[in-house]
Amino acid sequence: MSERLVDAVEEYLVARRAAKPSEHTVAAYRRDLLGVLGCAAGIRGARPEELRWADLDVATLRGAFAEFAASRAASSVLRAWSTWNGFFGFWVSERVLSGNPMPAVPRPRVRPSGPKPLRGEDTPERLLEALARGARKARDPWPERDLAVLALALLTGMRSAEMLALRVDSVSGRSGEMRVRVVGKGGGERVLPIERPLEVLLEAYLASRRERFGAVAGADPLLVDNRGEGLRRGGLQYLVRQCYRHAGVNDRVARGTLVHALRHTFATRLAEDGASVTEIMHLLGHASVASSQAYIEVTARATRDAASSNRTYGVVRRLAGGDRGEVVGGAG
Repeated sequence: MSERLVDAVEEYLVARRAAKPSEHTVAAYRRDLLGVLGCAAGIRGARPEELRWADLDVATLRGAFAEFAASRAASSVLRAWSTWNGFFGFWVSERVLSGNPMPAVPRPRVRPSGPKPLRGEDTPERLLEALARGARKARDPWPERDLAVLALALLTGMRSAEMLALRVDSVSGRSGEMRVRVVGKGGGERVLPIERPLEVLLEAYLASRRERFGAVAGADPLLVDNRGEGLRRGGLQYLVRQCYRHAGVNDRVARGTLVHALRHTFATRLAEDGASVTEIMHLLGHASVASSQAYIEVTARATRDAASSNRTYGVVRRLAGGDRGEVVGGAG
């Protein structure tokens, strides 16, 4: 094995591929490892490719993480800490290192954040109706594509990376019984049902796409930009941001959510309408029930049902005039 740390990083990433991580996951590992390594190189007064194992003592590692953390969110720093912890753990298991120094490097505490759906009971409907009217003004407007993208996110709860990975033939089945095959985190697959209304929107989008760019093959990306090329992360975020703005719902989107707000809205509405935690877990592609439980808790449906069963409500309901809101003995 090479003594150079940049080589050790690449060897580690090659070894990680046995677990079949997605390309996005591998790219994130590389960014975290090389990002901190670059900070360490600055502390040592060297270039990253010059660093050897002996250069990465605990003091240098702490300083590198302090510099790395200065311009990043706590969640990003915690992710990098975990990546480096796995990196050192791997080389300990390979008997290249005698121990893992990461426990000596402070890591931030990140409070678990709750779901952040679109605010406002009618916001999803208002958003989709505005897009159907062509509310998004663009140099080359494509309302069929915009509506299909937002409806797909709101009705399937897919992550942005999952949406971008879809191919035309990811959507299959007979009319009225269609489904979409999604490749999620870690390469895991799940199949999501598509009801007829969403099927119609996708058909309209594909028809408009054929008019613009000609024939569409099954292996082609399902979602494309205005040049007919597969939509990418930045393009999807820009599209969604513009849709919010032109639909007049910008103020109903939690800061920093964008595409994820659509996923949270999907899951929250499922919970409000009585879906179980296991159903939500399957549809969202969560690895554990704990992640899905947050959507149940945020709706407080079970708590409300329990509170409403209080027998005292019977008396209060009579005093309030039943469901008419006419308080017994009230003025007038």
